[in-house]
Amino acid sequence: MMRVLLLLAIVAMVLLFIAAVQRSGQTRRQTQLDDARAEAQRWYERLGGQVMNLSSEEPAARQALADAGERYNAAGGQLRQANSVRQFALARESALEGLTYVRAARLAMGLDPGPDLPPLHSAQGTGQITQEREVTVEGHSYKAGPRPGADTPYYYPGGRVQGRPVPAGWYSTPVWKTALGAGAGVLGGMLIFDALLSPGFGDMDFDGDVGDAFGGDFGDFGDFGGDF
Repeated sequence: MMRVLLLLAIVAMVLLFIAAVQRSGQTRRQTQLDDARAEAQRWYERLGGQVMNLSSEEPAARQALADAGERYNAAGGQLRQANSVRQFALARESALEGLTYVRAARLAMGLDPGPDLPPLHSAQGTGQITQEREVTVEGHSYKAGPRPGADTPYYYPGGRVQGRPVPAGWYSTPVWKTALGAGAGVLGGMLIFDALLSPGFGDMDFDGDVGDAFGGDFGDFGDFGGDF
């Protein structure tokens, strides 16, 4: 009888231990989820305040603020649907990207850009444009540079387009949107990138070999698996 009672006590203790471990794991996961939600919400609200309070008739600033507004809407939609740490992280990234556009707009308006932001995950290893560049592709002129101007009103915070690193800077046209299209648009966009972002242009600070990234033959478009 004592042996049976002892065995039952051991089983009960094991079950209690397992239940405690499970509760601890659930609590930890919930804490991580709550922290991720709060972090994303914080940046989203900060972006909203900037988008609502800033306006400009200067073309470059106006365009950057429009892009910031798009990211604000995207982050809001992501927040409403998020139910995992990963999804909240994506909402946070969208909000931070919007704030990067806000900083660009403030610079174009001659204002203090404000405090530095956490780096964008999507822009890691893509670098920044540090000198002006102008090229002609298929009879059309394209420009890029480190500062906004009448000829370069489109800001890009850095990222990967069709798997290729594109540095942060100001461009004469949103070539990254063309390159994300299909057919001839992809070919034209990648040819423009090849010309504008040739090796030695600016302080790219790419991960890997820059020559492989932009200096190769663009005749083979077999691998377009990269993310923008």
